[in-house]
Amino acid sequence: MTASRVLVLNSGSSSVKYQLLDMADASRLAVGLVERIGEETSRLVHETPGGGGGRERLGPIADHEAALKAVAAELAADGLGLDSPELAAVGHRVVHGGTRFTRPTVVTDEVLAEIRNLIPLAPLHNPANVTGIEVARTLRADLPQVAVFDTAFHSTMPQHVARYAIDAATAREYAIRRYGFHGTSHAYVSRATAALLGRPEAEVNVIVLHLGNGASASAVRGGVCVETSMGLTPLEGLVMGTRSGDLDPAVVFHLARVGGLSVDEIDSLLNKKSGLLGMCGDNDMREVLRRAGEGDEAATVAFEAYVHRLKKYIGAYTAVLGRVDAVVFTAGVGENAHQVRAAAVAGLGGLGLELDAEANGVRSPRPRLISPPDARVAVAVVPTDEELEIATQAYALVTR
Repeated sequence: MTASRVLVLNSGSSSVKYQLLDMADASRLAVGLVERIGEETSRLVHETPGGGGGRERLGPIADHEAALKAVAAELAADGLGLDSPELAAVGHRVVHGGTRFTRPTVVTDEVLAEIRNLIPLAPLHNPANVTGIEVARTLRADLPQVAVFDTAFHSTMPQHVARYAIDAATAREYAIRRYGFHGTSHAYVSRATAALLGRPEAEVNVIVLHLGNGASASAVRGGVCVETSMGLTPLEGLVMGTRSGDLDPAVVFHLARVGGLSVDEIDSLLNKKSGLLGMCGDNDMREVLRRAGEGDEAATVAFEAYVHRLKKYIGAYTAVLGRVDAVVFTAGVGENAHQVRAAAVAGLGGLGLELDAEANGVRSPRPRLISPPDARVAVAVVPTDEELEIATQAYALVTR
């Protein structure tokens, strides 16, 4: 029997998302979420998309070890246990790989130690990613554990793009450069867009707009990332749900000197209390659109700021690529908010961008073009699938 299954784990600080995929046909055998780990109100939701429905478990789950054991029990109840000989690998989402990890990597003790060393670059994410790997290794020690890094896809950015214009010695000492994030999404979507256009990936230049509560843009030339909007951390770039995106660095000094805010308070302000939330009090784009439609001034300004930043990046990345074959929207907002897509493209006819209003208004889970057939640059909506991308990369590594 050929082992063709991959369990994908995305371990957060108080949650674990998981999917079990069969790479023989890229089908999902199980999908689930454990949330509120460490609380009395912990919740596990487990579904088998191929049939059998779903189950919900409520009650305290003390830590990540207990969470993953609960996941293993749910999988075993469906005959999909971790002891299955059909399981080829466990693929782990790891947010930050620094400059050391630029491709999927089988986890060894040395690799795990190096991921720990990167915690200062991603203090909110890498610790939970490490915990997930550690626990999974104890549950199935003989199985390859593969780390797939959010930053890896962007490691191809040229030095003049990746480096900030600060003192070189300081940048080296503290590993300050632009890393980029959402890499598995950008990799999947840029490749899927080439397939949608019916062209080889190596021949297609794409601007990918990953628009969720976190949002990022990338310029991808022939399948290779040459620029992305997020930087040392996910704070840089587009206006997001709760993050400010691009900001004059002197704002930080001003808040410290004049406002008397501490470093931690400024960090919290810019990452958790800014963006759409900071501007109008809502970080859910659906609410922002509803309020703007009712004439709410704060929501209207927030929406316009969000769209303006998108237009700036589309224009900038058109200049970076020289030739753009497609602009593609993905993730929760990008896939579902037709108003955002319409506003982002409006007025960009000079760049070859147009929308078919009817096509843009259709909701579908499938990749689709929303530009007129004769448009110079295709505009597309391509649902992202980060779990499939992680599974694909992990499976390719352990079977090659």
